[in-house]
Amino acid sequence: ALFIIKTNEQLATWEGHKYAKEEARTISGIEHVYWLDDFDISLREVLSYTGTVFLNSNEYVKYFGDVPDKNHRFALEFKNKYPLHKIDRAAPIITQLRSIKSEEEIQLIQKACAITQKGFDRVLRTVKPGIREFEIEAEISHEFTINRANGHGYAPIIASGKNACVLHYIDNNETCQDGDLLLMDFGAEYAYYTADMSRTIPVNGKFTARQKQCYNAVLDVFKQLREMYVPGNTPDMINEAAEKLMEAEIVKLGLFTEDDIKHQDSDKPLFKKYFMHGVAHPIGLDVHDVGSKYEAFKPGMVFTCEPGIYIREENIGVRIENDILITENGPVDLMAEIPVEVEEIESLMQKK
Repeated sequence: ALFIIKTNEQLATWEGHKYAKEEARTISGIEHVYWLDDFDISLREVLSYTGTVFLNSNEYVKYFGDVPDKNHRFALEFKNKYPLHKIDRAAPIITQLRSIKSEEEIQLIQKACAITQKGFDRVLRTVKPGIREFEIEAEISHEFTINRANGHGYAPIIASGKNACVLHYIDNNETCQDGDLLLMDFGAEYAYYTADMSRTIPVNGKFTARQKQCYNAVLDVFKQLREMYVPGNTPDMINEAAEKLMEAEIVKLGLFTEDDIKHQDSDKPLFKKYFMHGVAHPIGLDVHDVGSKYEAFKPGMVFTCEPGIYIREENIGVRIENDILITENGPVDLMAEIPVEVEEIESLMQKK
C-alpha cells in the first residue's frame, strides 16, 4: 500500500500540485493508495490479523547515530503501542532487493554514469593552472543540473597536488598548480540512483614521466581487477587481489625493494603506506549501498572498481574508479566510454 498527503486548495497554493489517489496509483503502479491521515487506522486493521511486523533500521556498519533517526523513533513508538506483536528486521529483505538491480534500475545507473561522463568531459575542457578546486566543482555541478540530475550523489572530491593524498578531501578550496595532478571523485545522482567515478588528470594537460609511471601502474591494476567481477567471486577477494597487485607495482615504482617486502611485518604490510583502502563497494540508491563484502557476486549487482596510490612525499595521488555491472557473461563496465588512458586524457585536454 502507498500512503500520500491529502491535498487541499491551501496546500496547493503554498506547495503546488499534489497527486490525487488515481494519479499516484497510475504513476507508482501500486494498486492500494490511501491518505496519510488514514495510516494509523489502516495499520491497526492489518495488525489485527498478523503476528509479525518487519521494521527498517540503518544497519550500515559505519553508522553510529547519536540522535535516533525516524526509523528508530517509529520502532520505539510501535513497540509501545503494540507490545504483543513480534518485531523482525526488514534489512535482510531490503538488502536482497537492493543488491540485485532490475533492468530498469540498471538503466538509471547507466544514465547517472552518462551524466557523470559529461561532467568529466567538461572538466577536461576547463582545467588549467590557476583554476580553483571549487570552480571545477561548480563546472561539474552545472553540467549535472542541465542534464536533469538530482545533483551529486555524494560530496565531490576535487583534490589537487598534496590534497590528492587525503582520501576524503572535500574542502575543494585550493588553487591548482602547474605541474600538479588533480584527483577527482564524483558522481551524478539521477532518479535517486548514483554513479561513482574517480579520475586523475594533469593540471597543465601533460603528465610528467613520473606521474605517467604512477598513473599507468594504477591503470594496469584496475584493468586486471575489473576482469574479476564475475559471479562467484566476492568483494573481499577483489580487495585481497588488489593488495597483491598494488604491492608489486609499488616495488616497480621504487618505493620499496623486494628485500623490504620479504622482511616486512605481516601484520603491518609496507604497501599500506601508499595504498590503504578497499576497491569494491556496491552502489545504487546510495553511493555505498547495502551488501556484504563476503557475499559472492551475483548477476545484477553493481560494484565499484577503484585502485589507487598515494605518495605523499611526491605530492602524487592517483585513483581510477569505474562502476561495474556483474552479468552471467562477465563484467560490464558502465563507464567504459569515459576516457581513462593517458593518451586520451592528454589529447582531450590539449584540444580545449
